[in-house]
Amino acid sequence: MKLASYDIQAKEIMAEDFIKIKKGSSIENISDILMKNTKKEIFIVDEADNIRGIITLKDLYSICHKNGDSFNELLKRDIIYIRPEDTLLKCRDLMVKEGIGRLPVIRGSRLVGVIRQEHIRNFLYMRIEKISVILKYIINNISEAVCLIDKEGRVLVWNNKAEDLYGITSKKIIGELLQDFFPNAIDVKILETRKKVKNIYHTPRKGCHIIISAVPIYIKGKFFGVVSTDRDISEVKKMQKELKQANDLIEFLQKEIDKKTDNNFGNVVGQSKAIKEKIDMSKRVAKSSASILITGESGSGKEVFARAIHNYSDVEGYFVPVNCSAIPKELFESEFFGYEEGAFTGAKKGGKKGLFELANNGTIFLDEIADLPLFMQAKLLRVLQDKTIKKIGGEKKLELNLRVISATNKDLSRMVKKGEFREDLYYRINVININLPPIRERKEDIILLFQHFLEEIAAENKIKVPKVESKVMDIMMNYDWPGNARELKNAVEHLLALAQDDEVITPELVPHYIREKVLNRENIDSIYTESVGLKSAVEEYESSLIKQALNISDGNIKLAAELLKIPRTTLHSKINKYNI
Repeated sequence: MKLASYDIQAKEIMAEDFIKIKKGSSIENISDILMKNTKKEIFIVDEADNIRGIITLKDLYSICHKNGDSFNELLKRDIIYIRPEDTLLKCRDLMVKEGIGRLPVIRGSRLVGVIRQEHIRNFLYMRIEKISVILKYIINNISEAVCLIDKEGRVLVWNNKAEDLYGITSKKIIGELLQDFFPNAIDVKILETRKKVKNIYHTPRKGCHIIISAVPIYIKGKFFGVVSTDRDISEVKKMQKELKQANDLIEFLQKEIDKKTDNNFGNVVGQSKAIKEKIDMSKRVAKSSASILITGESGSGKEVFARAIHNYSDVEGYFVPVNCSAIPKELFESEFFGYEEGAFTGAKKGGKKGLFELANNGTIFLDEIADLPLFMQAKLLRVLQDKTIKKIGGEKKLELNLRVISATNKDLSRMVKKGEFREDLYYRINVININLPPIRERKEDIILLFQHFLEEIAAENKIKVPKVESKVMDIMMNYDWPGNARELKNAVEHLLALAQDDEVITPELVPHYIREKVLNRENIDSIYTESVGLKSAVEEYESSLIKQALNISDGNIKLAAELLKIPRTTLHSKINKYNI
């Protein structure tokens, strides 16, 4: 719907009931026609119906009293006209500029209509009345309080929301000075400053929270008044308060749970006694700056532990992992120490930070440190002793403040005896030794690790977590996993890839080499039946979970059952079964 006059075209409001006569008619005939009709003008046209002149009552009066142009001279005047597509705004401006009361509407060269002053006036009055009704409806139904004052400070607009917000009716305030009701109102201040304000917070009464914005109004460069909108954010403030209270409660409960559980150490997964001991030890040493050497078989989670120690230590810097076996000897210094611009041919513009500098105030993790050549070991030892580095091509020394965590799956003490690893470096990095057990020595963690990898990989691939047949878990529990957690994760990924269109993972999907090794074990007869060893491990794990749930819930059976997601009757039965 068009509300403004700017885009209304002449053809939409022009009158088509006009009088026209042929050129050559006498002045007496024209005068007679005008006197007998209500029209105020006659259009003179030629044989082709093209307009040639306009005669008005005013023109007739001038001719009769001989104080104006003659009839023939009137026909020689330039005709000011418009096209049907011209806008109403153009019509109005043209009438004002030329001092005329009507405009013929010409299509091609033919007269098709006329627009008179009263047409424009009536149309605009009707449109203003329509716009006024629409604007009143809009203003009274928007969610913000609206106040409009003139340059004297008198209220012109006070909508329904303003009535609700401030408890003053529009009947009472409109036409009155705003400052009589609100002496410190922002609108009143803007009458003086004439500068807009945005999102100013204030509380007009207890429990009421308002955000107000206001702007001065200028019409054709002249100051008219001020309009403001007040947004009630009391409900938002209430929700924010409730949300903060809920978040505080969640944070408190999480801290309480963390205090009573052992599985909150980074991404370390496990509930076995062996892994709990390593977690406890890691937590104790995490707050110190002592160098740590993490040993264990390939895939046993050495980097996972290193990251968990770094995060638990609350240091400000980064965790920077370095695979020592992957750094060429000729790039050792540039990679570890960095270089200045122009230090050598091919050096990057601006230079480059080394790994030690990146890890400053944090942790550098030297993985596969046993594969570091002896000459590189000597350079590393110097850095660890002096705790300073100097970039290639640089003059200044950089002080280092970092934690060094190293890792290897090799026997460094034997390598020291063989002269393959520096003894002084060995003692420097081996202040604290954390030897991670392989997962074959912590069978009860296999189920946890399997479920963890299953959910993680399913989420990464945006697929539903499938169900797993119990026989699959029997196979998982009876395999030795020489590749440890890394091999287990690989096997889970294999299972998910093959089971994407199925809802259940079956034993047939388990990698062939795993099934073959399990079937060749001496206890093959117990694989697809209820293995005593498996049953014992599962029961031990189930008992451990129940104890943890009871500890967290302070013995509340209902809450513990909800945490375990089992019925209370089932929980009671298992408490009796395990004599908890």
